[in-house]
Amino acid sequence: MLHIDLPTRNEIEQLAAYRGSPAISIYLPTTPLTQEAQADRIELKNLLKAAIAKVEGTGGAKRSIRAIEEAIEAIIGDDDFWTEQANSLALFATPENIRSFRLPNRLVSLFEVSDRFHLKPLLRSVTFPQHAYLLVISMGAARLVEVSADLPPHEIKVPGLPRDAAHALGRRSHTERSGNMMSGESTSEHATMARYCRTVDQALRPVLSGHERPLILVAAEPLAAIYRSVCSYPHLAAEVIPGSGDHTPDHHLAGAARAVLDGIYAKEIADIAALYATRADQGRATGDVAMAARAATFGAIDRLVVDMDADIPGTVAEDDGRVAFASKADGANYSITDEITRRALQSGARVIAARAADIPGGGALAAILRYPV
Repeated sequence: MLHIDLPTRNEIEQLAAYRGSPAISIYLPTTPLTQEAQADRIELKNLLKAAIAKVEGTGGAKRSIRAIEEAIEAIIGDDDFWTEQANSLALFATPENIRSFRLPNRLVSLFEVSDRFHLKPLLRSVTFPQHAYLLVISMGAARLVEVSADLPPHEIKVPGLPRDAAHALGRRSHTERSGNMMSGESTSEHATMARYCRTVDQALRPVLSGHERPLILVAAEPLAAIYRSVCSYPHLAAEVIPGSGDHTPDHHLAGAARAVLDGIYAKEIADIAALYATRADQGRATGDVAMAARAATFGAIDRLVVDMDADIPGTVAEDDGRVAFASKADGANYSITDEITRRALQSGARVIAARAADIPGGGALAAILRYPV
């Protein structure tokens, strides 16, 4: 099982608002297999060593450096911490505090030293789903299955989840009638299905509460439509995997689920690309980094698609967004595209950290503006 704790929007905003030197951001791929976690601990130790060396190179105070070093070394040495991991780990450390997030997608190892945190890889984890739940439901059975990018799917035990419609309705079988057989809920097949679906939805609420992972429905009609009509989870996927999954192996269902997740990703990228083209004709879109920095500074970005791997070192002026490019990262500057991302987030923009091939216009970023700048 993947042990995931994705950041909330508020937590991301808190990280984006931080200012203070030194601020160290570390990302590394991890394994959820406890017996193989030793290599991850060694990798974190190496990243820490390199980050500390860069802080020392910028003349950072020894007390601040040591505080960060001790905090991350404590994580490296914590056996319990490494027994529950996901596919990547993100750490954000200052002399006063350290935050960690276990992420479902597999990121590359990197560290960043500056007076602010490096957020684009973290945003990638919350931008598009690689992790989902499957609700496999029929009149004869119901189960919840967790699907992730790199691990086999597995069933999640849900307290109170009825094993089938009869169990939900308190009958020997879902075909049994109760009451006086008059018209009404007791004799309506649609009403019976709706009661069953509501019972399943109620059981799932405590398990899904607070999550933003897609819930993909595996069901035949009309049960699929009825469940959709009563579902209270806001992240129910639009696409349904049709048919009964009662006797379908979970790994087959997981393959179909990943196709649904790919479709969610592709549709949003396609919609944004089309909007970008329209707004570009209106002077309300840009792929120019300097122009995007200015737009972000004045809160003019509505949506931003940014290359999660393209980091352009330099600085962005606080007052007018003027960009000063640098030849290399030096511990005092930072990633300009990451800073544009941070400012866009703080103005309420929708930010998508994407692969290079998915950036409209083919640049390091694509910004759709609220108004011309």
